[in-house]
Amino acid sequence: MSLTPARCLILACGNTLRRDDGVGPWLAAWAENRFRAEAQVRVLSRQQWTPELTEEIAYAGSVLFIDCSVDSAPGSVRLTSVQPATGDQGLATHHLGASELLALGRELYNSLPFHAQLLTIGAASTALGETFSTEVTAALPHACHLIEDTVLHELSRPELSQSA
Repeated sequence: MSLTPARCLILACGNTLRRDDGVGPWLAAWAENRFRAEAQVRVLSRQQWTPELTEEIAYAGSVLFIDCSVDSAPGSVRLTSVQPATGDQGLATHHLGASELLALGRELYNSLPFHAQLLTIGAASTALGETFSTEVTAALPHACHLIEDTVLHELSRPELSQSA
């Protein structure tokens, strides 16, 4: 974990060699550049989300998860609230979703971020390749705008300034 918890953690996921699946890392690079002067924002990008990320997530003021979605219309951009997973589904150790990561952080560290959201872009193709589909390329400006608005909103929350 970083020395101080992030007020806003951006956690992206995706494979840059699988066309639209690489949108998470691309957006993470964009966010890292956009917020490079903001010490309270931390950006992490991984090929997949694993249990090692839970401490960072558990102690962040807010978390914005970013991933592609094969279940959404190609190019559709969604920003939804994320709650910890419930039930006795058990946890996979290879790849976890946002809800499972929150649940694991609560279980291991007895801590959760104040807010957690998931931004997804619908994938048209996850075939081998390094270029985005036309639909995902067209959605990038909207996704970047949502990331910027979400992070700035989270940084302005008074409860986050007290926790950092």
